[in-house]
Amino acid sequence: MQTNNTTKQAFKAALFDLDGVVFDTEPQYSIFWGSQCRLYHPEQPGLENRIKGQTLTQIYDGNFADMPEAQKAITARLNEFEQQMHFDYLPGLLTFIDELRQRGIKTAVVTSSNTEKMSSVYRQHPEFKGLFDAILTEEDFAHSKPHPDCYLRAAARFSVPCGQCIVFEDSFNGLRSGRAAEMAVVGLSTTNPAESIAPLADVVIADYQGLNYEILCEKLSVCRKK
Repeated sequence: MQTNNTTKQAFKAALFDLDGVVFDTEPQYSIFWGSQCRLYHPEQPGLENRIKGQTLTQIYDGNFADMPEAQKAITARLNEFEQQMHFDYLPGLLTFIDELRQRGIKTAVVTSSNTEKMSSVYRQHPEFKGLFDAILTEEDFAHSKPHPDCYLRAAARFSVPCGQCIVFEDSFNGLRSGRAAEMAVVGLSTTNPAESIAPLADVVIADYQGLNYEILCEKLSVCRKK
């Protein structure tokens, strides 16, 4: 990723993935995919951990390409599961988002989730749309993460240069997407260990507690000088 001498006033947009970044949903998905992987691929223990952060298409192409009936069954179960799951905000997120917006920072959710899943989010959290200036879902992208398309489109939505955007991600594909877009990348250790995502992130955090814009900019500045 190209770096520059970013000042504290340089960042104009904060772009957030959804699962594991806005909502603490990854433990629930681990349970779901664990059950499906054990059902269809008992010969590959731990497969649910290796597919974390992949889109449904990527999961199917890589592990269920020759199992069309299994794909249909899993999709139906997943849709039902997502209608029942709960969406809990990560600690400190709401305070952090509020502070960003008070500073005039544009905020967006950039997720591979589809509109059906998002309808469950909106049903549980009627306030959700009001937290962000834009919400981009899989229907808005031509390419999935780790391709940078999703983050490039988010930046274009706000007419903000990539060098003035911060990406918040937890998955390897998401982190690589932010890197490829040449944006500052904050990794959340909600899905993978901090040490494993550190090479793909400028800063690693566990959640948003105690984080504000000034602290984040200081962390990024120190990191980029190393």
